[in-house]
Amino acid sequence: MVNAAELRRAAEILQEGGLVAFPTETVYGLGANALDAAAVERIYLAKGRPRQSPLIVHVASVAMARNLARVWPAAAERLAQRFWPGPLTLVVEKSPRIPDVVTAGLGTVGLRCPNHPVARALIEAAGVPLAGPSANRFGETSPTLAEHVRRSLGDAVDFVLDGGPCEVGIESTVVSLAAEPVLLRPGAISRAELEDASGCPIAGRVATAPDSAHPSPGLYPRHYSPLTPVWLVAGEAPLPPGRGAWLWLRTPRAAERSIRMPDNPFHYGRLLYKTFHELDVLGLDWIAVEPPPEDSRWEAVADRLSRASYR
Repeated sequence: MVNAAELRRAAEILQEGGLVAFPTETVYGLGANALDAAAVERIYLAKGRPRQSPLIVHVASVAMARNLARVWPAAAERLAQRFWPGPLTLVVEKSPRIPDVVTAGLGTVGLRCPNHPVARALIEAAGVPLAGPSANRFGETSPTLAEHVRRSLGDAVDFVLDGGPCEVGIESTVVSLAAEPVLLRPGAISRAELEDASGCPIAGRVATAPDSAHPSPGLYPRHYSPLTPVWLVAGEAPLPPGRGAWLWLRTPRAAERSIRMPDNPFHYGRLLYKTFHELDVLGLDWIAVEPPPEDSRWEAVADRLSRASYR
């Protein structure tokens, strides 16, 4: 786990414009000083990330978030008080302090206060908010262990803080409050929970043109993908040929690896990327997955599987 000397060194690297991978409760982030445009440029280069995909800015408190917003709506305050620190990103109009490279040139910024003591301690030690997408090559499965970061990014990251496994295991829920509330990316916090806490209806996700700036990360049709091809296989449809793994909820089938996944959506999400990473090193021909239930509680899992298997 992280000690005080490691935390000080990581903070120094961030203050000097470097990149630090750090743990959060969702996935590991690749952090840079969000107020330093040159440092943020290094994130895009390290990940091979398209410039139209904005970065989430991590803060240590609600007060820090307010200082980075041009407008802080009442709904943002209610949601932050209810769910922060936690796996919720709030998209609001940005302060001029935030460089345009962070937000893909948009006038909005996604802000999140992570529920991981190392992440918040790092932000406080560095004294700056952190731009922090997932610490992996763009489009690949997000890391939930420090070893996943090292395997994906290697020497492209200056320092890795090993905070152990991520508790949530998939990326944060993203809701835009820049106009009428819109769910941009589902996550562990559901639409129903957001509506209850905010007192506002939350509209469905928006369509995004491939070449225009995206209002949120995670909106590409193909994303979160392991190197091993993923297939969603429903009903009695045949499994792909060759050696593979079968991830199932209700229907066991013969495969080189047959893995029963949890029937709770939160527990499923916690294990999904970990399972992808473990299978990716086995040299299999495919990973086949039984689709999750068509239930709003499974919206985040369904989103990640749909994008991971997109062709």
